[in-house]
Amino acid sequence: MLPHPCAETHEVINQVPPLDGANLYRLDLPLQQWVARFGGTWAEPRLDTYGALAGGPLMAAGFLANENKPQLRSHDRYGHRIDQVDFHPAYHELMRTAIEHGIPSLPWTDPQPGAQVARAALMYLHNQAEAGTSCPLTMTYASVPALRLQPDLAERWLPKILATEYDPRNVPMEDKAGVTIGMAMTEKQGGTDVRANTTRAWPVGAGGPGQAYELVGHKWFCSAPMCDAFLTLAQTDKGLSCFLLPRHRPDGTRNAFEIQRLKNKLGNWANASSEVEFRGALAWMVGDEGRGVPTIIEMVASTRFDCMVGSSSLMRQALTQALHHCRHRRVGGRALAEQPLMQNVLADLALESEAALALTLRMGHALDNRADEAQDKFARLVTAVGKYWICKRAPEMIAEASECLGGAGYVEETILPRLYREAPVNSIWEGSGNVQCLDVLRTLSKEAGVLDVLFAELGDGHGDRHLATHIARLKRDLHDADDSQYRARQLTEDLAIALQARLLLEAGNSAVSDAFIASRLASSRRAYGTLPRGIALPPILDRSTPS
Repeated sequence: MLPHPCAETHEVINQVPPLDGANLYRLDLPLQQWVARFGGTWAEPRLDTYGALAGGPLMAAGFLANENKPQLRSHDRYGHRIDQVDFHPAYHELMRTAIEHGIPSLPWTDPQPGAQVARAALMYLHNQAEAGTSCPLTMTYASVPALRLQPDLAERWLPKILATEYDPRNVPMEDKAGVTIGMAMTEKQGGTDVRANTTRAWPVGAGGPGQAYELVGHKWFCSAPMCDAFLTLAQTDKGLSCFLLPRHRPDGTRNAFEIQRLKNKLGNWANASSEVEFRGALAWMVGDEGRGVPTIIEMVASTRFDCMVGSSSLMRQALTQALHHCRHRRVGGRALAEQPLMQNVLADLALESEAALALTLRMGHALDNRADEAQDKFARLVTAVGKYWICKRAPEMIAEASECLGGAGYVEETILPRLYREAPVNSIWEGSGNVQCLDVLRTLSKEAGVLDVLFAELGDGHGDRHLATHIARLKRDLHDADDSQYRARQLTEDLAIALQARLLLEAGNSAVSDAFIASRLASSRRAYGTLPRGIALPPILDRSTPS
């Protein structure tokens, strides 16, 4: 008898069970151990709670926020200019959850040992669910050091910046319990070269630090334009200066801050990035007149640190997806994760992810201890080193993780395409690769004692001959001033790998450190999945595979 023409065509088998609702903290043993190593054990209950949120409701909200991009409404139906950006409720859920759990505020409101590490770990979890909201969260967190340079403004703004209440309404700061802060630095003609900015500031009265000015000009990139205020740069008679520009004037009226359009970006879809114009916008000077770059530099350092956190977290989520898929998907009668070549690839990806995390949280530890001169110098150098290297590694690593899923990793129902689209922004934002490498050279040449701090950190190789050889060569290369700009990327890469190798060695997991050194220092590897023979892969895979 012939089958009915409407019969089922096939049985759906060999599919991977969903990871929906997984606790992203509990399944990440490397994160747990590195947080503990750098003094964040006290935050474990917070991290456990947030891990459940990030892998559950926030993960679902991340998909919705990306499927429903923000929309600009420049005018209301009566023709009044309103400069309003509307977001999907999922975006607000993500923002509210992060702020209520202290992601922008924790190190400033509870500055105990390990606070920066704990906050970075919270951001690491949040970013895996949705990276677009990390932009306003980062800028709000990073605004605090800059605003503290202007005590009168800090007194008014910091209580609401550090509040754990999210209020997305477009109303004056005085009517809100909590606010968010954005940045508007880049102009068309200058890009990274902010000293080429043409936006002009005129004093309303006496002028000077803390005083009111009116700004006229444009910004080619203003991220998160619905923030309550923005740190921005403008020229005065004494040069480039820093200002705090709120969305509303003291009388409650809309400030002359006009959104021209939203950027149509490769990724980062849930976040609105915009072009804006200041048409006599009221703003208050932060720090000394003509010292805009030194004033803003601490904010930039903090946002660069969050680029490290962001890229590390994207890599971790890509790794989680690849490991989970390969553990359950069967090819030729065996799970992919049991097959030697796939084990080589997965273990290599796990090494990359853990090395990125280790260097990131080591940076957090340095930020927790900046009162120590050596830690402060370390942070000044390694912010640029880590920002360059980790952000540079993320796109390639995520692409390889996607390939582990085959065609499934290329469709939007998985998170991997979103991770891949997101990865380049961390490398570009706050100074792209060349800027970071030139900052490394500048710090090494102009900051007394930084080189000594670096090599004190690296030591003599911790008993590993490959690392010792690498460090000796690095010393020679750094003392060679010829063509240093030409070689800046290679020098920065060598610095980053040395620091990562040293961290992994010191942590004492020989399976991880031996494999990292064998593949990154002892051989000329090219693609992921080219680990040399003799490496113990099961301990590396077991440590990172979600259970």
